[in-house]
Amino acid sequence: MTRETVFKKIVAQYCNLEPWEIKDEMRFAEDLGFSSLDFMSFLGELEDTFDVELDEASVLKIFTIGEALELISRMEAA
Repeated sequence: MTRETVFKKIVAQYCNLEPWEIKDEMRFAEDLGFSSLDFMSFLGELEDTFDVELDEASVLKIFTIGEALELISRMEAA
């Protein structure tokens, strides 16, 4: 499974969409209905799944699926 597929399966656990319906331009709060608690739980799951440590400064700049995927890619490459 690709990183994007795994990522979107995690996102789908927090909203009423199938992974293939989740698009890069979708915003977590506005389009997917994430609460702040959902988002924090989601971030913890990302850290565990992708074996990365997300720093608060980077996380505060994430609003869309695409931005989160890009951050995960950068963190894995580092």
